[in-house]
Amino acid sequence: RAKANIFGKVHQFLTLGGAKPAGMVFLYLLGFYIALLAFRVNPWLSIAGAIAYGFSSYFFIILEPGHITKAIALGYMPALIAGFYLSFNKKIFIGAILFGIFLNMQLLVNHLQITYYTIIIIIVLGIFEFIRALKEKIILNFAKASVVLLFATILAIGSNLTNLWLTYEYGKYSMRGESELSSKNDNKTSGLDKDYVTAWSYGVSETLTLLVPNAKGGSSGGELSTNSETYKYFNDKYGSVQAKQIVKQMPLYWGDQPFTSGPVYAGAVVIFLFVLGMFIVKGHLKWWLLTITIISILLAWGKNFMWLTNFFLDYVPGYNKFRTVSMILVIAEFALPLLAVITIDYLIKNTIERKTIIKYLKWSLSIVGGIIVLLIIIPGAFFDFSSAGDAQYAQAGYPMSELKADRESLLRMDSIRSLVFVLLTAALIYFTSLKKLKPNIAILLIGILFIIDLWPINKRYVNNDLFVSKIEASTPYLPTQADLEILKDTDPDYRVLNVAVNTFNDASTSYFHKSIGGYHGAKMKRYQELIDKQISKNNMQVLNMLNTKYFIVPTKEQGNVVQQNPYTLGNAWFVKSYKLVENADSELNALTNFNPSQEVIVDKRFESMLKSYKPNLDSTSTIKLTKYSPNALSYQSNCNNEQIAVFSEIYYDKGWNVFVDNKSATYFRANYVLRAMIVPSGKHEIVFKFEPKGYYIGEKVSLASSILLLLLLFGGVYFEFKNSIKS
Repeated sequence: RAKANIFGKVHQFLTLGGAKPAGMVFLYLLGFYIALLAFRVNPWLSIAGAIAYGFSSYFFIILEPGHITKAIALGYMPALIAGFYLSFNKKIFIGAILFGIFLNMQLLVNHLQITYYTIIIIIVLGIFEFIRALKEKIILNFAKASVVLLFATILAIGSNLTNLWLTYEYGKYSMRGESELSSKNDNKTSGLDKDYVTAWSYGVSETLTLLVPNAKGGSSGGELSTNSETYKYFNDKYGSVQAKQIVKQMPLYWGDQPFTSGPVYAGAVVIFLFVLGMFIVKGHLKWWLLTITIISILLAWGKNFMWLTNFFLDYVPGYNKFRTVSMILVIAEFALPLLAVITIDYLIKNTIERKTIIKYLKWSLSIVGGIIVLLIIIPGAFFDFSSAGDAQYAQAGYPMSELKADRESLLRMDSIRSLVFVLLTAALIYFTSLKKLKPNIAILLIGILFIIDLWPINKRYVNNDLFVSKIEASTPYLPTQADLEILKDTDPDYRVLNVAVNTFNDASTSYFHKSIGGYHGAKMKRYQELIDKQISKNNMQVLNMLNTKYFIVPTKEQGNVVQQNPYTLGNAWFVKSYKLVENADSELNALTNFNPSQEVIVDKRFESMLKSYKPNLDSTSTIKLTKYSPNALSYQSNCNNEQIAVFSEIYYDKGWNVFVDNKSATYFRANYVLRAMIVPSGKHEIVFKFEPKGYYIGEKVSLASSILLLLLLFGGVYFEFKNSIKS
């Protein structure tokens, strides 16, 4: 783990000591507060405005499944954008230092998808600042700011070189890299498969959730009240007790995504103020914010707006490395509240004629209120409240007509709710602009509106029921009877295949065992291909070579039971012969019919390592694992002549080195994913060590860069303090 970046301690402080929900929410609020100050918003209004960003529903929803690094990256995002903006607005050095520090800390948590979206925001801002510089003839200032920001970027990247280097290096071999297989697929890109990237695409009409939270039903497993039509149906059929249990988990979501934990709700108050701001606020900032909002929404539509998605996947560098395109709505969730709060600030600081404010309020109410009124009066004219999964729900016994009626009711009720907040906001704006309300009162009231608009929606999806005690948190999984039976095995060096869960989308097995399955969004591409082509087809020979000693299998009579595999090959073994193949396709296909205990499949590119070897299997030869740790594995071998040893470990030569009796040796890839090597005759200690070059070089660069960034911070604070005393 990278440790040299000295801003790690600052990061711990800003997240209140660790990865806890309170720390994430605090960071949301702090980051946006800093941004609002940079955009010269009233400090008290900035406090209220921070709520508009920090309480956006998506930011709370991601806390429940534990998307911690995403949440932290979103907390740092506004602050680093603030620094970027300041650098182009007469605060070149302070802005660059702020930008460098918060970019450093965003990179520290290594959620590169959020960083990528942050880059989109600042590139568009940079374009608008460049246009402004041309108009105002201050291109030299723009150039100076650009150079200083570039230097800050280099220091931020340097401070995180370890993570970035290793991630970049691994990325080529992960699902985000190109496959060596020659399968013909029009949806292939240089990164992820297009279908995989766009699986979670926001629906075009689903964009209404920014304004009306239940526009598409909310979550896939939402709860209905006892007033719902579905409850009445089940109450008549099963009685109230059972009906109450059934309606706690209902398929209320009817949007385009496969499923969802909840909507992206920016707030009715925020949306209304954003629209009003487009009429009232002067300058280039509103056009920047409108531009990134539109980009965000169009790209979030994914497969529902495929021409633009295809363009970005095929031609925009890096875009095809990330999945879940709907996540890009975080850009809109930044832009919408920023312009909303700037609008309030503009109204407080400027005098606007009564006639003008009434005109703009009417226009904004016509747009936002008009949409909501249509949803209240005639929702059935636009939607049929059906989802792609409704046929399955009908087969499962759900009353679909009642369920659709409840979906419509949820839309109508939340539309009424949003309309109330829009009208309250319009009234507040009207009286504030006429100076009927003192600025401090207006700020207090807008803060209250933000809270009572956003907080109850967040509580629908993240509430007290989801929190657990410290004891429960320390033991998130309890062993099943099957787990306990396997754990009786005193030899820890085996693997388990659990088919009683969603094997390759569930990581719980890894809590107790070394698992064949599990989940990672960027798993090694070759292993994913092995899953798709061999493991998913129950190829026992492949499972044997992966050292699968136990299976956890579901049964109707006994629940989950353990089955032991007597044919597993262990951690390492010698083979009689090798078979050279031409390419990746041949190597993977050869695994369909082969005996891994006798033969090893080797890509022709490694032929040079086998030229001097003469097959001569010694049946008395032995090789066994003697020590195990995640970054070092030791084996003891004993053979009378040279042998080919196969190791049941994943081949990855970007850091894994092998030593025989403390002397460097070579190894090669075998059986598509495993390691193999020629073991010399006699008794030897074979050690695999993970020693990535990028780690050792990166840590030195990281330490130097972060120290320099810290010195610049102290220098900037000193000169700012000195200048303030002079002034």
